[in-house]
Amino acid sequence: MILTEKTVQDSVAFAKARSKANEYAGDPGKLSSLLDKASKKAEAKKGPLSEVRDSLMACLRLLRACAQKRYSLPWQSLSLIVAAVVYFAMPVDLIPDFILSLGFADDAALLAWTFRQVKSDLEDFRRWELEQAEAAAPGDAAEAS
Repeated sequence: MILTEKTVQDSVAFAKARSKANEYAGDPGKLSSLLDKASKKAEAKKGPLSEVRDSLMACLRLLRACAQKRYSLPWQSLSLIVAAVVYFAMPVDLIPDFILSLGFADDAALLAWTFRQVKSDLEDFRRWELEQAEAAAPGDAAEAS
């Protein structure tokens, strides 16, 4: 099997993740648990994930902000991001994570595709995050001028 983004998108594993996405997105407690699991997994893994790690961590922060009702996102984007995180957190997907050197290649491919699909939403969130940080530390912003 040749691993491509299309192969991963069309996989049974991603279909399963998409079907669970609404369940997680609609339940802040379940979403928080999923985000904790995905954060631990992302922090522990290197290799193919390193190229998408910054965007993954931004998406995890975005989902936490949405769960806390501090940030809102179009439902389609929210659902797609949650599905990608569900897929990432699943230990057995298209290529099981325990298969050395390949186990996270499918995760990285799906995450990269997802980040391209929600690029403008992710950029908007990053701007919002910066604005929040600047608003929380107004003295720091004045000193930097």
